[in-house]
Amino acid sequence: MSNVNFNVNARQKKNTVRLVVIILAVILLVVLGTACTAVVPTGYTGILTTFGRVADYTLDAGFHLKSPFQQVINMDNREQKNTFATEAFSSDIQQVNVRGSVNYNINKTTAMNLFKDVGVSYFGTLVYPRLMENMKAVFSKYTAEELISSREQLSIQVRDNLKNEMNVYGINIISVSIEDIDFADAFTDAVEAKQVAQQSKLKAEIEQAQATMEAQQAAERQRIQAQADADVARIQAEAAQYAGEREAEMNRKLNESLTPELVQYYYAQRWDGKLPTYMAGEGSTMLPILDMGK
Repeated sequence: MSNVNFNVNARQKKNTVRLVVIILAVILLVVLGTACTAVVPTGYTGILTTFGRVADYTLDAGFHLKSPFQQVINMDNREQKNTFATEAFSSDIQQVNVRGSVNYNINKTTAMNLFKDVGVSYFGTLVYPRLMENMKAVFSKYTAEELISSREQLSIQVRDNLKNEMNVYGINIISVSIEDIDFADAFTDAVEAKQVAQQSKLKAEIEQAQATMEAQQAAERQRIQAQADADVARIQAEAAQYAGEREAEMNRKLNESLTPELVQYYYAQRWDGKLPTYMAGEGSTMLPILDMGK
């Protein structure tokens, strides 16, 4: 009986040891598997280090094998966007509050150099300080009034300056956007007052130009009316002269056509058959006036 119990206990111990060994083996395999493999997510570049030394190549997205003594640091190479807010001064010493954003990404092939020289916090360490310096340098070239209407031009200049500096580190500056430019209240009030004055001046100039144009139009209408009246008077005078000349010509021709015989004929045509009541003699001999009616 004791032998049977002993054999059972021995088998139980043996099974327990075997289970423990299997568990330890699984744990070891998991640890080794974790230590000897790495997964680089999509959109990232893997930086491989061995005891802190950076390899001269990078790992693409996917599954990779490595030694337990190596470590993979994932660096985001997708396009990233960071906002900023800063103060600058114009060329005429006006304080300007600026808000905007910058879009950038890193070069995959040189990501290990960026990590080696700067680290993963390259934006705060490198990009942001240089962005602020370029912002202030560009803004200082413009007067406050010029800054108001040059936001796109400012963005392009800051982007180009920053891009040239960051290319050395394998950082691609895609765009810089100046989203808001704000001035002190005193300057804003002065600008508004100036705009009101300019608008009032423009309105006065427009009204003056309109009044001048209306006066010119009225004068032109008077000139045209006077010219028309003069033309009418000239035409009427010419017509009257022509009518007078025509009537005179007609009278001349009529006089030429009136012979004594024709006059006698017309007289006879109009005589009513009655003798004149009084008659006078011809020449120097005066005849007594007779009443032919009695």
